[in-house]
Amino acid sequence: MNGLGAKGRVFLRERNMRRRSAAMIVICLMLLFAVVLCGALADDERLAARPELRNQPPSAAFWFGTDWLGRDMFVRTLKGLATSIQVGLAGAAVSSLIAAAAGLIAATGGKTADRIVSWLIDLFLSVPHLVTLILIAFVCGGGLTGIVVGIGLTHWPGLARLLRAEALQLKSAPFVQVSAKLGRSKYWIAVRHMLPHLAPQWLIGFLLMFPHAILHEASITFLGLGLSPHEPAIGIILNEAMRYLSNGMWWLAICPGAALVFIVRLFGILGERVRLLAEPKRS
Repeated sequence: MNGLGAKGRVFLRERNMRRRSAAMIVICLMLLFAVVLCGALADDERLAARPELRNQPPSAAFWFGTDWLGRDMFVRTLKGLATSIQVGLAGAAVSSLIAAAAGLIAATGGKTADRIVSWLIDLFLSVPHLVTLILIAFVCGGGLTGIVVGIGLTHWPGLARLLRAEALQLKSAPFVQVSAKLGRSKYWIAVRHMLPHLAPQWLIGFLLMFPHAILHEASITFLGLGLSPHEPAIGIILNEAMRYLSNGMWWLAICPGAALVFIVRLFGILGERVRLLAEPKRS
């Protein structure tokens, strides 16, 4: 190391940082995949009511304890996390696609399209996400469809603003201007030139949208406007646990809530590490 120059030390430091980022991405993906897989393969018999095992605190047999019906809270939490991840995936996918379309339309559709997209972005950003999400979910009748539609229609403005700015910069690039002078259509330029350059920012925005989508899904489900009470969901588990906290059954809320925070944090770390790999200057 002493024989290396300043550039050599910087190169080694950046290479080590990228290796650590790649290893952290693999670990996060493996943990998230394990949660979804365990939730899908969990034994449904442990969700059946067993009155003789009710109200047991966390132990070696029941990691998260049991509830007032004797159901295994660890299995319920895994099921709920798997459902939250699936809902977050669908909602974030819809929202990120809307953001990409809005950004490209604003950059390639002319001044009128840019004004309309900018006005829509400012309109949605001026209202809290949770309020708009509740209204949309209520209009759509709640349930899984209402949650996904609500998340998809409320979480796109921030990413759309970023993609719009990047697309406007690309619009003035020489290779884009040459394509326009050669008679290429706006659609061809957007798909062939702009979209590949916007893909890294879109992917990072998609990953960072996950934590917000999961938390908002749990929030409105907790308020009773989201998923059906018969479905295993973290919001429903926390809502039911509120009735028993005064009786000292703290594990009904603490354990599922901590698991939800852990999953949200995993997605946050995953998005940040992907950003480090996608932006060489930051790495």
